[in-house]
Amino acid sequence: MGFVNKGLGILWIVVLATLLVACSNSDSGSETGSEDISNNDTSTEADEATDEEVTIVYARNVDSTGAINLVIEAFEEKFPNINVEYREMPADSGQTHDQYVTAFSAQSTEIDVFNADVIWPAEFGQADYALELDRFIEKDGIDMDAYFPGTVASGKYNGKQWAMPNYTDAGVLFYRSDIVETPPKTWDELMEMAAKYQGEKGTDFGYIMQAAQYEGLITNAIEYIASYGGQIIDEDNNVVADSAETIKAIKKMQDVVNSDFVPDNILNFKEVETETAYIEGKSVFARNWPYMQASAADEERSKIVGNSKITTLPAGDAGSASSLGGWMAMINRYSEHPEAAWEFVKFLTGTEGQKITAIYGGRAPTLKALYDDPEVKEASPLFANPEFTKVLESAVSRPVTPIYPKISDIMQIELSKALTGDQTAEETAKNMQAKITEAVNE
Repeated sequence: MGFVNKGLGILWIVVLATLLVACSNSDSGSETGSEDISNNDTSTEADEATDEEVTIVYARNVDSTGAINLVIEAFEEKFPNINVEYREMPADSGQTHDQYVTAFSAQSTEIDVFNADVIWPAEFGQADYALELDRFIEKDGIDMDAYFPGTVASGKYNGKQWAMPNYTDAGVLFYRSDIVETPPKTWDELMEMAAKYQGEKGTDFGYIMQAAQYEGLITNAIEYIASYGGQIIDEDNNVVADSAETIKAIKKMQDVVNSDFVPDNILNFKEVETETAYIEGKSVFARNWPYMQASAADEERSKIVGNSKITTLPAGDAGSASSLGGWMAMINRYSEHPEAAWEFVKFLTGTEGQKITAIYGGRAPTLKALYDDPEVKEASPLFANPEFTKVLESAVSRPVTPIYPKISDIMQIELSKALTGDQTAEETAKNMQAKITEAVNE
């Protein structure tokens, strides 16, 4: 019995040693996985959130391309213990926003991961609807510098990262390449060229933009303001609208809108009016979102097929700036499966997820490196266009604040008064400063 016990003891020591070596190797594998993740690659499965099988719900706006289903399939193949249920939200982003607010204010656990418009993260973070992601980002060594800076800034509020960049959009300058050989570099050059080439090749206008009183006016205004070095709310949440830079930007916007080279009804122009006029060959230059390039190339609709190019928006004193659009991924603070939810967010916004979304969904990636990927470049002429990458590098977020809708309303009203000539640029900046400060302090 003593010999048997001694033998069993030795055997047990050998087993323990083997287990320790295995654990050591497993830890090494996890470290390798972390290195991969730091490059936004979720190829390792060493960091799976749980060994138990769980189901998480991913809510997002309508996806007519089917790309999100491919992302989910790829994720579930790598993480067979995490099932993802896709919940389709309304096409109208306002309705989606309101449904989220209703659910999260009731501390509902029904949704785990959700897509958010770039203007929502601060609001949802402030309201305690979303889970801050910094601990996950730090734990997995996510390189946030791998994303375009504007997309990261949109998800950051009060020093915390509330959302991961999913796909993006930014304002660009379209121009008639059969009329203009070299596009303008500054706002002053744009005005000169718009006046000079107006009427060429059957055009009626030199330049068109979105100047109606709605959200599109804010995206246009932010581009002017940022290009002259101004801001509305700074990184420390201070209201800084009344500045020399912002006043100069508003004056330049007034000059453009009140010029003879824009339509008489420019104050009624939204994206649709801009697109229609441009692809019908009525304008030399146009500010719009990148989707219009596909419209300009549509042989059934466009009269300028083969004669349209894009470039960065004109620069002011501080350079070129484009208003950021797009969507981000967030986690419900009340999710019962936060670790599994993070694994999906990490995959969705990492290299693999964004590549699928770009190729099959036509969505512009937020990861810079993907614009060098041959398959991504082949998926869309836009992704292969170096000018578009420059646009994304210069993209700036709209004011990051939990009360963005109120701020937008104030800006729309005040800027519209400036464009109609009812008040000066100085009065506009002063009014925005006072009214936004009051709204922030309520």
